[in-house]
Amino acid sequence: MTDPLSDLIALLRPRTVFAKAISGAGRWTVRYGDFGNPGFCTVIEGCCRLAVDGADTVTIEAGDFVFLPATPGFTMSGFEAAEPVFVDPQAAAGLTGEVRHGWQEGDADVRMLGGYFVFESPDAALLVSQLPALIHLRGAERLTTLVRLVREEAGEERPGCDLILSRLVEVLIVEALRSVEGDEAPPGLLRGLGDPRLAAAIRQIHGAPARPWTVAALAKEAALSRSAFFDRFARTVGVPPMEYLQGWRMNLAKDLLRRRAGKLDEIASQVGYGSASAFSTAFARHVGLPPKRYAMTA
Repeated sequence: MTDPLSDLIALLRPRTVFAKAISGAGRWTVRYGDFGNPGFCTVIEGCCRLAVDGADTVTIEAGDFVFLPATPGFTMSGFEAAEPVFVDPQAAAGLTGEVRHGWQEGDADVRMLGGYFVFESPDAALLVSQLPALIHLRGAERLTTLVRLVREEAGEERPGCDLILSRLVEVLIVEALRSVEGDEAPPGLLRGLGDPRLAAAIRQIHGAPARPWTVAALAKEAALSRSAFFDRFARTVGVPPMEYLQGWRMNLAKDLLRRRAGKLDEIASQVGYGSASAFSTAFARHVGLPPKRYAMTA
């Protein structure tokens, strides 16, 4: 069965994984600037406060998992007021030893494992826009195990390390995202997959993007009337069905062009266009560049 969420993660191509231990004790507050790359954290012991820009302050505690698909600025602190210490996320990104906030000696009040990775796709911002800005899960034992494995693998430069890390992160992302399918997710792919009727149509789009789909044909897959399907899809996914179909076809086309995975007419056929000229016109209108020029600059 086609899995649209796996398709999305595959196009994002998560790579270049870093992970480290983080702890805090006493009175401490740190303020991280905008980072942009996806970040994650799991709490091993204790608890602290987390205030992500644009979201309510939350208490994160042992067993919690936090995932930020495009890490904005955030503040992390203990429970006693302290003057914030600014941390440049770019400068701190490459640090591999344990990061200690607050008192440098004695037992920590909170211990965490945190890290980040990079989406290699140049279209990551567009794809990430379909994901929640903040995912906070409690009692996430499976995700805690995955983060531990990421930390262990990132700390040892063994053969095959990059491949294992990229696969672990792919699993971590899927595990985190599928936990928020449905009404908890903002309009987008995840929310659409949480609706069984719409999920049936979305799987057809991803499984056979070259088919000459119409709204009526997709509505039939969803077992809904044409008008009910159109309204439900647009409200839940955030765009009308044919716009989603075209967007997915163009994402596939850009990936194929970047990888030089066929001649222009072959790529056109794979994404549902009967000729290279029709595909070129649609691609240029959608992307702003003709396919050949896009392939040269990608």
